[in-house]
Amino acid sequence: MGTLLRLDVNGSPRQVDADPSTSLLEVLRDDLGLTGAKYGCGESECGACTVLVDGFVARSCVTPLSQVVGKRVVTIEGLAKDGKLHPIQQAFLDEDAMQCGYCVPGMIMAAAGLLAREKDPSDARIVEHMQGNVCRCCAYPRMLAAIKRAAKAMRDAR
Repeated sequence: MGTLLRLDVNGSPRQVDADPSTSLLEVLRDDLGLTGAKYGCGESECGACTVLVDGFVARSCVTPLSQVVGKRVVTIEGLAKDGKLHPIQQAFLDEDAMQCGYCVPGMIMAAAGLLAREKDPSDARIVEHMQGNVCRCCAYPRMLAAIKRAAKAMRDAR
């Protein structure tokens, strides 16, 4: 038997009965039905499980629940607002920045974390920030273009 933990996931209060050492990824997928974050390596090396915790990139496969209690967790499912895609989601579609799609939720979440803090990141900064996310299809050039497009769209919207 676990412990009743209160979480804020995608802006909604949620309660889970789980061991505090359980990975956030396991709870998101198995208990809350949020399957956007993917299990890739289980070692924080591939980025497929990336979510935002209080606006910062977190690898949910190695993040214990105890570290997110009282913090805001945002998954790919919570990025769009009022039926409108987040600019990074739209840019990934516009740039055709995906092939198999397995890495895309983690890539988008990592990019969203970057663009929340940096309004006009250089190509080098984008590449540096995205280093922890692996795309086995090697769609990196289109992903870079998508992140740059989203950054511009977000600047223009202000």
